[in-house]
Amino acid sequence: MVRQSTNPQVASLDPVWDRIRDEAHEAAKKDPSLGGFIFGAVLNQPRLEDAVMHRIAQRMANALTAELIQQAFQDALDADPAIGDAMRADIVAVHERDPACNRYLEPLLYFKGFQAIQTHRMAHQLWKMDRRDFAYYLQSRASVVYTVDIHPAARIGRGIFIDHGHSIVIGETAVVEDNVSLMQDVTLGGTGKESGDRHPKIRHGVLVGSGAKILGNIEIGHCSRVAAGSVVLHDVPPNRTVAGVPAKIVGYAGCAEPALVMDHQLKADAPQEAE
Repeated sequence: MVRQSTNPQVASLDPVWDRIRDEAHEAAKKDPSLGGFIFGAVLNQPRLEDAVMHRIAQRMANALTAELIQQAFQDALDADPAIGDAMRADIVAVHERDPACNRYLEPLLYFKGFQAIQTHRMAHQLWKMDRRDFAYYLQSRASVVYTVDIHPAARIGRGIFIDHGHSIVIGETAVVEDNVSLMQDVTLGGTGKESGDRHPKIRHGVLVGSGAKILGNIEIGHCSRVAAGSVVLHDVPPNRTVAGVPAKIVGYAGCAEPALVMDHQLKADAPQEAE
């Protein structure tokens, strides 16, 4: 079960959208040459949901028009309005965890990781509505545009941060719970041609380092860390750090919520755990 977000910034009226609009006004004022782009993408939109749908639809358009894609997104949002809450939690997550993100406006307009996750949220709902060809179209286009390939059936929680949004693969039966951070070049894949439930389950608060490969129907326990370049083939207990090829337990996670702290360093004096 994907855990529900309790982030108080999402529970209030709509501070995320208010802040984005303020930042957009300031950006258009500072650089008038971007005025048409910023007004079309943000200031002329009534809600954050509409702004996200508009921005992604423009980037997804190819064989299908942006208008058709935006209408499909609206159908998905009408079926599950909670997608809008997840968008807000994701924007807050990017701003809190990425030192390169200075405004809420930036993920909405520019960051591939955020946009790819929102595309998946729409595709996942369309998949559940049995509009599977449309969902596959979105997956295919997102893979081209963002280099992020997430199967529409994969279940993704809230407060997700994908740094750099590059070379991410998440398989059909994967589960990523709330408040997870994934660096670039991460694979949540299978181990061969097996069918059925065959992909990893990433529990809440997990931090997965750059280039890590997590393979098979295994569980990465809540608030654990997977070191960069690791290949994980077995379950990882909660609150542990694993590293290596194949990955082994090298210590505790080092903090209560690694995905929020974003500390990838392995401390030499960390308590050691048996494999």
